[in-house]
Amino acid sequence: MGDISIATKLVSLYGFFGYTKDARLVFDQIPEPDFYLWKVMLRCYCLNKESVEVVKLYDLLMKHGFRYDDIVFSKALKACTELQDLDNGKKIHCQLVKVPSFDNVVLTGLLDMYAKCGEIKSAHKVFNDITLRNVVCWTSMIAGYVKNDLCEEGLVLFNRMRENNVLGNEYTYGTLIMACTKLSALHQGKWFHGCLVKSGIELSSCLVTSLLDMYVKCGDISNARRVFNEHSHVDLVMWTAMIVGYTHNGSVNEALSLFQKMKGVEIKPNCVTIASVLSGCGLIENLELGRSVHGLSIKVGIWDTNVANALVHMYAKCYQNRDAKYVFEMESEKDIVAWNSIISGFSQNGSIHEALFLFHRMNSESVTPNGVTVASLFSACASLGSLAVGSSLHAYSVKLGFLASSSVHVGTALLDFYAKCGDPQSARLIFDTIEEKNTITWSAMIGGYGKQGDTIGSLELFEEMLKKQQKPNESTFTSILSACGHTGMVNEGKKYFSSMYKDYNFTPSTKHYTCMVDMLARAGELEQALDIIEKMPIQPDVRCFGAFLHGCGMHSRFDLGEIVIKKMLDLHPDDASYYVLVSNLYASDGRWNQAKEVRNLMKQRGLSKIAGHSTME
Repeated sequence: MGDISIATKLVSLYGFFGYTKDARLVFDQIPEPDFYLWKVMLRCYCLNKESVEVVKLYDLLMKHGFRYDDIVFSKALKACTELQDLDNGKKIHCQLVKVPSFDNVVLTGLLDMYAKCGEIKSAHKVFNDITLRNVVCWTSMIAGYVKNDLCEEGLVLFNRMRENNVLGNEYTYGTLIMACTKLSALHQGKWFHGCLVKSGIELSSCLVTSLLDMYVKCGDISNARRVFNEHSHVDLVMWTAMIVGYTHNGSVNEALSLFQKMKGVEIKPNCVTIASVLSGCGLIENLELGRSVHGLSIKVGIWDTNVANALVHMYAKCYQNRDAKYVFEMESEKDIVAWNSIISGFSQNGSIHEALFLFHRMNSESVTPNGVTVASLFSACASLGSLAVGSSLHAYSVKLGFLASSSVHVGTALLDFYAKCGDPQSARLIFDTIEEKNTITWSAMIGGYGKQGDTIGSLELFEEMLKKQQKPNESTFTSILSACGHTGMVNEGKKYFSSMYKDYNFTPSTKHYTCMVDMLARAGELEQALDIIEKMPIQPDVRCFGAFLHGCGMHSRFDLGEIVIKKMLDLHPDDASYYVLVSNLYASDGRWNQAKEVRNLMKQRGLSKIAGHSTME
């Protein structure tokens, strides 16, 4: 084929329809293609995202000694960016230096290449060389900072961009919202959301999903749902993001409700949706829905490793060990996540020996454990109360390189194990070696002191935690309130209880109310304890009633005990635990006949209390 004009049109046509091999055959038949034909062939590869071929053709073009061209440079740099090919990108930069002049589009492409290849300093040098910076240039540099986890620098650069009177576009704000997500900067994220609304920029599906994701990961689930509801063009990605958000923030029922509504709007779930819903079913032990989702995933063919692992964990959390084991064994290639799913699932549902057996089997099959495996096993040993097994596992984990000092997850599980096995000294040694402690770490150590009756240790560590500006969680307050109750520190306990909902916006749970009732009852302030029981916004459980009745026995206030007995038996007429509380109260007052009558009433109703056992091996 000798006609370059016809060849050029054919190459362009083949490229448009994706037939790049045919386009290249035509190109190769021209003995001396002109520069325009080279550019058409290059565009053909770009159009079909064949970046490797773009770089090869560019090298060939340079060897043929053609003149430099901004479009050619831009396409070659874009290919290097997509391939993260820093070496070829640097070669192009060297060739650019030799060119008398080139436009800002080429420089922006060079900047983008360096930023996405992790060379942020080089990207910044290129940015400084650009004289007329437009929104694309600024956005590329901001995106480079955010991609390389320099989010604060990205936000500072945006302020400079505003000072230069350059207005952001959809991509600018999308990048800034991503930065806020990484920094958990909710206030700043809301501000950018407001800027978007004021600017009149149309919110694309991608931008809405970024906003939703930002609110979810910053813990503002109500605003996430508001964003979701305000956009009628919601797609699968948004639905999935919202469901995952609810699940991660503990609003499992809302996640499951939203999942069930998907059918009504004819949106088919994907593997991420299914895995998240199964995770939610496991968290609230909704076995019925979990089985239904399992059936749906098989029926419509939505299945991958993540779904299988979520199923294993869901069945284990719902105490269905046989089903969990079945799904696990059906996986042809069991990766570390699969092993962790079943080991942690069995550990959390109390099947401790099975979890340890699976760990031994995992080792025998030459699967190397990771930090998640080790942390799950420490939790299992803590539940078992086995100091010997846990200590051996500690030595094994050190041998594998899982050190408490470098992994907060492993370190927290390890100190919790020692604390629960009655070795607070070892727990504190581990605590002190953990370099970056999180709230769970502090709470575990505070709780460890509390379990050993060391109230002073708990309170001192809690105050130290607050001084280091580490925000406590609900578990922290449970430990503190319990410690105050056992040492009669009523005023301190009241102060911490008040601080929990006033300063930290926590809604007190049954555990917190039980701690308060126990503290007041032990101190003899039974009228106040009864007032709490009667005004609780949630129904008291057996531990709460038991704490109050124990106080009645301690202070011989059986008149108040009688009031609570009637209330709790009206609420729980078929629960043996409550009858045992009544019997024990009568026995403590020497009213043996009445205690016997309660026991006989239990037998008549076919009620029996589960025998107690020690948690220590």
